Amino acid sequence: MILSLDIDNLAVLYEANKTTPEAVIDEIYARIHAKGVHPDWIALVDKEAAKDRARRAPRGPLYGIPFAVKDNIDVAGMPTTCACPVFAYTPERSATVVERLEAAGAILIGKTNLDQFATGLNGTRSPYGIPTSVFDPVYISGGSSSGSAVVVASGLVSFSLGTDTAGSGRVPAAFNNIVGMKPTKGLISTHGVVPACKSQDVVSIFALTVADAAKVASAAAGYDKDDCFSRADAPPFAVESVGRPLKVGVPNSPLSFFEDSEYRRLYHHTIDRLAGLGVEITPFNYTPFRDTAAMLYDGPWVAERLFATDDLAEHDLNPVVAGIIRGGRAKTALQTFESFYRLAELRRAADAEWKRMDVMVLPTAGTTYKINDMLADPVRLNSNLGAYTNFVNLLDLAALAIPAGFRDDGIPFGVTLIGRAFSDGKLATIGDAVHRALLGAKIGATETALDDTVRVAVRPAKKKTVEVAVVGAHLSGQPLNSQLTERGAIFRETSRTAAGYRLYALPGTSPPKPGLVYEGTGPGAIEVEIWEMDDAAFGSFVALIPAPLGIGTLVLEDGRRVKGFLCESHAIVGAEDITGFGGWRAWLGRVAVA
Repeated sequence: MILSLDIDNLAVLYEANKTTPEAVIDEIYARIHAKGVHPDWIALVDKEAAKDRARRAPRGPLYGIPFAVKDNIDVAGMPTTCACPVFAYTPERSATVVERLEAAGAILIGKTNLDQFATGLNGTRSPYGIPTSVFDPVYISGGSSSGSAVVVASGLVSFSLGTDTAGSGRVPAAFNNIVGMKPTKGLISTHGVVPACKSQDVVSIFALTVADAAKVASAAAGYDKDDCFSRADAPPFAVESVGRPLKVGVPNSPLSFFEDSEYRRLYHHTIDRLAGLGVEITPFNYTPFRDTAAMLYDGPWVAERLFATDDLAEHDLNPVVAGIIRGGRAKTALQTFESFYRLAELRRAADAEWKRMDVMVLPTAGTTYKINDMLADPVRLNSNLGAYTNFVNLLDLAALAIPAGFRDDGIPFGVTLIGRAFSDGKLATIGDAVHRALLGAKIGATETALDDTVRVAVRPAKKKTVEVAVVGAHLSGQPLNSQLTERGAIFRETSRTAAGYRLYALPGTSPPKPGLVYEGTGPGAIEVEIWEMDDAAFGSFVALIPAPLGIGTLVLEDGRRVKGFLCESHAIVGAEDITGFGGWRAWLGRVAVA
C-alpha cells in the first residue's frame, strides 16, 4: 500500500511506531527522484541533513511532517531566487513562518518553483522550467505558486507554503485537486518573504485536506513584531463552528467561464451540493467585487512590484514579468490616491453586500488553459485566471479554495469560499463539508480516498491560554522542549527581554540550564521564545520546574508582560555571567566551538 502523507495518517503511524520520520524522508526522496527534481523544485535540502533534522525535531503538533516552501520565502542557508538566478541571495535567518513550522516539528524538504517574482497565475514564467498539471502535462499547473501545489498533489510532501497576492495560493490548488488556504492578511507573518506587492501579500497553505491546512495554519499564525503588516489584534487560528442558518452568497448575474461549459456545469453542481447541505443560497451583487478585481493590475499596486526588482536589468527578467512590473513606473501619485479613494468606495459597496451573506462561493478560476495557448497569449489569458481571485486581498477577505470535481477530460475544477477578515476558522468548517460532499473523491493525484482522512476538528469552547517565555533548556531543539510540545503548546515568536535582565550559566544542572535574573542594571536584550498553552497545560508545566527556577512575569523589549522563567538570586553566586552572548543558544554555540 502506498504511504499517504496526509498529516493525521503520519501522526498515527509515528505514534504506533509503524514508521519513523527518517523512513518517510527516504520514501519522499525516492519519489522525488523517480519523478524528477525539475521543474517542480528549485532546490532540495540534502537528504541526510533532512533526516538529521528529523531526528532532532521537536515533538510538536507537526512532528515529522514533511513540507516545502515557495522559493520567494527565506530558508536559512538556502538561496532565495524568486525564479531569477541573478537575484539570488542566501539568508542567515529563515522566514518567521518557516521558524514556527519547524518549531512545531515539521521537516523541510526543499524550495519550489514559481512564476518569477510571484508575478502570474499560470506557472509558465520561470527559467527553471514549467511545472504542469498533475492530471495532464499539456495543461498549466497554475501559479505563481506552481511547484508548491504540484509537490503536494503529487504526494511528495504533506503540505507546502505559497504566497498569494492575486490568487497564487488558490488557482494552483484548483488545477491540482488540492486545498489552498489564503488566510486573512496579517494572520501569518510575511517577514522573510520577498514582496510581490507588500501591502497585499499573504503566505498561503497548500494541503491535501482542509483538516491538514487548518493544522498548519494553527502552528503558523500569530503576531510578529518583525512584520509591519502583522496584526496584533488577530485571534489565534482555530476551526470554528458555524451558526445556522448559514447564508451562502452566489452572484445574481451570470459569471464568465470563458467558453468552458464544463467548468460552468461543475460550478452550478457545487451550488446544488451546498443547498443539499442545508444552507441558504443568497443572491448578491457581484459588481463591487468585480470592479475591485480589475484594479489590482490597473491600479498603483503594480508599482509595488518594483520594490524587489527595480535594480535588476530588463534582460534579467522574464519578458512577460518585465513588461508587467515595468508598467508600474508610469503610475503617478495622483493616480495612486485616486485609486485609494475608489477602493474605499468599492469597499463600502462590498460591505453592504456582506450584510446579505455569511460567505460567498465562486469558481476559483473560470477555466484553465493548455501551456502552448498560455505562452501564445500570456497576458490576456492570465488575466482571465484572476477574474474571481484578484479582489480578495484588496478587500481584506479570507478565502479557502477546495476541489469541486472534474471535467469529462479529467481536468480538475475548484471553488473558493470567501468570507470577511478573520472568518478563516469558519471557512475551514464549511469548506471541509463541501469538499467531503464529493462522492468518491481522492486527495490530490494520489490514490488515497478523502473518506479515509480526518475531518476538521471544531474547537469546543474557547480555552483561556497563557503565553510563556522560555530562555534555556525549553527552547526549540533543546532537551526539555518536549515538556512544552507534549502539552500542545504552540510556538508563537522569538523575542528579547527588556533592559534590566542578566543571564547566567547555572553550575551543576542536568541538562544544562541558564538562570535569568532581573537586577535592574543588566543590559537585557536576551533571546526568549514565546509559547502559548491552555491553563491546564500551564499548570502541569509549572509543576515540573525545579528550584532555583520558577515562573514569574517578564517584560519584553516591546513592553509586553508575559509569564516566563526567572531564577532565585542566591543560585547565581559564582555562576558565569553569559549576558553578553545575547541568549542561551549563542552561549552553547560558543562553548561547542571552543
